Parts: sequence; C-alpha cells; structure tokens
Amino acid sequence: MDFGLPHFDGDLQELGLLAQTAGYTVADRVSCKRRAPDPALFVGSGKADEIKMLAESTGAAEVLFDQSLSPAQQRNLERHLGIPVNDRTLLILEIFAQRARSHEGKLQVELARLQYLSTRLVRRWSHLERQSGGIGMRGGPGETQIELDRRMIGEAIKRTKERLEKVKKQRATQRRQRERRDAFMISLVGYTNAGKSSLFNGLVKARAYAADQLFATLDTTTRQLYLGEAGRSVSLSDTVGFIRDLPHGLVDAFAATLQEAADADLLLHVVDASNPSHPEQIASVMGVLREIGADAVPQILVFNKLDAMDAASTPQLMSDLMELEGATVPRIYVSAQTGQGLPDLRAMLAERVKARLDAQSPDHEGASDKADDREP
Repeated sequence: MDFGLPHFDGDLQELGLLAQTAGYTVADRVSCKRRAPDPALFVGSGKADEIKMLAESTGAAEVLFDQSLSPAQQRNLERHLGIPVNDRTLLILEIFAQRARSHEGKLQVELARLQYLSTRLVRRWSHLERQSGGIGMRGGPGETQIELDRRMIGEAIKRTKERLEKVKKQRATQRRQRERRDAFMISLVGYTNAGKSSLFNGLVKARAYAADQLFATLDTTTRQLYLGEAGRSVSLSDTVGFIRDLPHGLVDAFAATLQEAADADLLLHVVDASNPSHPEQIASVMGVLREIGADAVPQILVFNKLDAMDAASTPQLMSDLMELEGATVPRIYVSAQTGQGLPDLRAMLAERVKARLDAQSPDHEGASDKADDREP
C-alpha cells in the first residue's frame, strides 16, 4: 500500500523475498494508493473485493500485507476474504523463529511472538463470541477464555523476560571481561543480506553461516581478528541484520544482542552497493541504531558486493569520505566474495586501533600535560 511513504516498495520485492525466506510461494502481488489506511479493512472495501477475487483465481491460501495491521483490521480482512491474513510483522517473526539457533536467540523470538499474540487474543477466540453467560452475568465462557489466555500469555512473557535478563547479565559480564583486557570491539551492522556474514568470514577466516537470503543468521558471533599493522587483536562481532520497519517488539526483544553494537568502539556499517535502494537501507539502519543508542558510535561505511556492481556505477576511488546524517565518515568499497578491498579495510582498522593506543599511551598523556602547563 502506498501512503506517500518514502520507502514504499511498489513492486513488493522485499515482501516477496521475506515470504520466500519464510517458505511461502508467491502467487501474485497487488498494490494501491490511498490517502490514509481504512480503519476497518486497511485497504477499503473495493480493494478488498479485488484481493478476494485475485486470491480465488490464483488459489492463494493466505494474504500477506507489507505493513502492520491492527488486530481489528486483521480480523475484518479474514472475515471479508475468507482466508488467513497476516502482516509484515508476523512474517518477520516467523523467519526469526525458523532461524534462531542459540538459546538466547530462541528466547528473544519467543518474547517477541508472545508480545505480538497478546494484542490479537480477540480474534483467536472469535469462535466463542456468541456464547453468553447465565442470569445476572455480563459476557460468558468466551470472555472467560480470553481472560484465561491473556493471563497465560502474560505469565509466559514474564518468565521469558526473566530468563532473558539472566542472559543479559551473562553478556554484561563477558563485556566487562573484554573491557578489562582493554579489547578494541568492532561490530558489523547493516541491512539484512548486505553481506555482513560473508565479510565477517573474509576478515577472520571463520565459517559463520552465510547465504544470499534475508536474515541468514540471527545469533551474534564474536571472533578475534589479528591486525598485523597494529600488532594486536581486536574483537569482531557479527550481529543480526536490520530491515525497514523492523517490528518494535523485535528491537526490544533483541536488546541484549543489539547491545553489542551500542557498546562497540567502532561500527562497520555494511552496505549492499549493488542494490539501487541502498540509500533507503542506510537510513533504516541508522534509525535502528538511534533506537538502541548506538548512533553516536564511530562508523566506517563498507560498501560491499563490489563484484556485483555494473560497470557504469563502479567507483573510481576505492575509499573516500561520505556525508552521513550531518557527519563525514570514511567509506571503502570491498567484495567479501572475491576478497577485493579487504587488505585495505584491515589497514584502515589497524589505523583506528593504533590511534586509540597512541591516545592511551603515557607519552601521549605527558605531552598533553605539558601542553596544559604552557597555557596561561
């Protein structure tokens, strides 16, 4: 649906990729323009009738919307269309549930799923709506069942949060140990499928899972990267990919994982240079970084997939500076697939580490003190 949003995907390409990643087969796509969403059906009755006829003609078993639907809109659409209706939020939750491998990742997905379902209880128990209570009672078994289910989900959310809090404390302990070792921490961030895991593997010679699909990896992986020019190792973490309109429940649930980015000394913001929509993807990543308090961490923009760029858009300079939300940040072009540009990226990282070591050295501090003494 197009409501004048700058990130509107008229061809629904990303939604199609998300659907395929979740295991769906895309039967057809439809979009329309409205000044504002319809409160009852989101798309209006005319467009809903068109979707119903399209679903019947293609044999579609479910309809997916690219925006988030309210519980009432979802319920009304299912009644109107006669088949299940889900939105972008649930689709992303399904993918996360399929891909989570670690104990922490599974807990985070479960929390987000429970929080999402807690707002949709009214439609889950629609088969009990016509039941009525006895004499002198308002409501009946249907209302009782909804309250019971709401209480059960509330208790499950509480238990999951408590378990996640323990994991969060363990991560905090690990971070303090790294800080005591004076470790330089680098986190890879970027839009999903920008090639973060491939870049991670190329830099540290690891075998983290990487594939040409959305959300190929969800769990944070940390390895040591030795930088010969700096004469020391740094800690490199590969984090979950970001996406446009990432559900707030997932941002909250993945706070422990995303904290790696907020606590980093440097962010490698990986960008798919071959994607024409990369400016919008950069803006989406910056939005999530602001939400988790990581937007002030120094960044290097790593424009990846140089090998996939067409000849007309291939840059003449492999490294330069770029304006990013009012700040000037370094940019470097690389190909994690072929290894092109990775030695230059390592050299750039080594310079950052050496600058930090120089700033912490006793000689540097002494020079600063002498400079202060010379001031009137």
